[in-house]
Amino acid sequence: QVQLVESGGGLVQAGGSLRLSCEAPKRSFSSYAMGWFRQAPGKEREFVASINWSGGSTYYADSVKGRFTISRDNAKNTVYLQMNSLKPEDTAVYYCAAARTAVAGTSPALFGSWGQGTQVTVSS
Repeated sequence: QVQLVESGGGLVQAGGSLRLSCEAPKRSFSSYAMGWFRQAPGKEREFVASINWSGGSTYYADSVKGRFTISRDNAKNTVYLQMNSLKPEDTAVYYCAAARTAVAGTSPALFGSWGQGTQVTVSS
């Protein structure tokens, strides 16, 4: 288990932008892939984006492709989710997750550690 701390959520108007950050312990951060998931009220948790250990490979859900960008800074033990052109349907609690391996993917089963979540609300 890795302790993850998310920040950057908030309230934004449709069309606006937010950047989420997730800080992990320094030890071994560059050894595992990272991901973002989200859960809207009454819905199941869904995959948003993931990035492999080096940042050289990324995956995105179709619903956010072209609008969201995942990146990581291994020197700062931090992964980011830049969210642009936000829509009301992006409203959810966003969770950072650390994978069990260096290879990224889309399945929640790949991820063994989760943050506490940060609320993102997009008003119309």
